[in-house]
Amino acid sequence: MGMIISLLNHKGGVGKTTSAINIGAGLVELGKRVMLIDLDPQANLTLSLGIPRQKSTIYEALRGVEEIQPYNVKEGLDVVTSSLDLSGAEMELINEAGREYLLRELFEPFLEDYDYIIIDCPPSLGLLTLNALTCSSQVLIPLQTEFLALQGLTKIKQVIDKVRFRLNKKLEIGGVIATMYDQRKVLNRDVVQTIRKFFGPKVFNTLIRDNVALAEAPAQRKDIFGYNKSSNGAKDYLALCKEIIERTTPQEEVIETIEKTIQEPTTIKEASINTNISE
Repeated sequence: MGMIISLLNHKGGVGKTTSAINIGAGLVELGKRVMLIDLDPQANLTLSLGIPRQKSTIYEALRGVEEIQPYNVKEGLDVVTSSLDLSGAEMELINEAGREYLLRELFEPFLEDYDYIIIDCPPSLGLLTLNALTCSSQVLIPLQTEFLALQGLTKIKQVIDKVRFRLNKKLEIGGVIATMYDQRKVLNRDVVQTIRKFFGPKVFNTLIRDNVALAEAPAQRKDIFGYNKSSNGAKDYLALCKEIIERTTPQEEVIETIEKTIQEPTTIKEASINTNISE
C-alpha cells in the first residue's frame, strides 16, 4: 500500500519543488516506485522535468473531465502534471460537494501501484492544499535556513492540526527539511538550532546544502541524479530519502527484512550441502 506525502510551505522559494522532485528521484534510486503530483498552478515541477503539455493534467482530473494519466519520466518515476489552468480550480470547485476529498478519491486506485505518492503543494493554504492534506498520511515541511522562513511555521502547524482534527485523523508532520544550508553562516546554524527546538526529532538529520547543481538541474530538465549524481545535492537528497524510508517503513516490515537477510546465507549454505550430498 502506497503512502501519500505532501510537501508544504506557504512561503515561496524555500526549495519545496526542488525537494519534491529530488525526493521522488532519490526514492527511485533506492528501488521505490514513485508518483509525483504537481499541484502548483505555476507548474514548476512539470517544467523542471521538461514534460510537454498533457491532455490530462491534475486540473482536468479534479474537474472530472479526464482520468489521471501519469507521465512516465523514467523507470519507477511517474508524474501527474499541472498547468496554469489550475489557478482557477479553487473558484470552480468551491461549490462541489465533498470538495476537500477530491484528491483522495482520485488517488485511491493508484495506492497499490506505487510505494510513495508525493504532492508538491502550492505556496498557499487554499482548497488545493487542503485537498492534499486531507488525502496525505504525512506532511514534509521544507524550510530555508533563513530568518524570514521561520515566521510561517506556527501557521503551518495550526493548519495541519485543524485538518487532523476535522478531516484526516491520520495526518501527521513527517519531518522538517532544512534547505539551502551553508554551515559557514552563523545565521544558518542558528535557524537549524531554532527549528530543532521547535520540532525536536521531527527535523531530519540530513541538511540540504546550498548547491549550484540543484539550481542548474531544472535548466537541463533533469532531477539532480540525472544531472550530477556526484554533487553534494545528490548526496544530500539520497541521504534524506534513506531517512524518509526509515521513518515511513512499518516496524514489522523492518523486522521481516532483517529476518530474511539473516536467513538467506543459511539457505544458500544448506542448498550447497544438499547439492553435494546428492552428487
